[in-house]
Amino acid sequence: MTVTDDATDTSPRLRWWAVALVLLAVAALAFAIGRFSTFGTAQGAGTPGTDSPEAGFARDMQVHHSQAIQMAMEIYRKTEDEELRVVSYDIATGQAGQRGEMYDWLVQWGLSQAGGPMMAWMSSTDAGHAHGVPSDEPMTEDEARQAMGMASDAEIRALEEATGTEADCLFLDLMIRHHEGAIPMADALLELGTDARALEVAEGIRAGQTAEIDAMQSIAARLGCSG
Repeated sequence: MTVTDDATDTSPRLRWWAVALVLLAVAALAFAIGRFSTFGTAQGAGTPGTDSPEAGFARDMQVHHSQAIQMAMEIYRKTEDEELRVVSYDIATGQAGQRGEMYDWLVQWGLSQAGGPMMAWMSSTDAGHAHGVPSDEPMTEDEARQAMGMASDAEIRALEEATGTEADCLFLDLMIRHHEGAIPMADALLELGTDARALEVAEGIRAGQTAEIDAMQSIAARLGCSG
């Protein structure tokens, strides 16, 4: 009986570490692919500069993706809803790979991982204006994170503390909002960018996160989540 109880207690932790290892492997693979695909290139004509929309997108989306991964791994660890477990796994692994690739873009372009004010690169776009990005003064970091649909520290703590259906519904609410903040960022890069690979990734983010919003709304309706 003792052995059975121990196995039951250990199994979720094993699954948790397995997911963490998969995320690391996906990110490493994306990083390696990016490096080998651009090996031997040097910054020059046609390479995005530090103030380019591609650089701004890569920096801001890494921050955005990092929080999505955090939330997705949290709900994957404790949800009992199998459909939500699949969706959260897909979000975590997919965005870990994209984050790794965008990190490598900046490395290959010879640019720093940090840059100007968040979302400032979007200030001249229709998508940015529709999402509350001012064209005159840069937003503060808190204002930018809110405009990007990101969760506050208090909301992250609430997600960590919640259990059962309450946790599932809170995750869905936060992640739907989070995805809705990413789509205007992708639209802005598609409007302003010129780098072929960056545009391809932006298109994939727009399509993929739109589909995931639909899936999460369906789960929320099935679970009877309010709001």
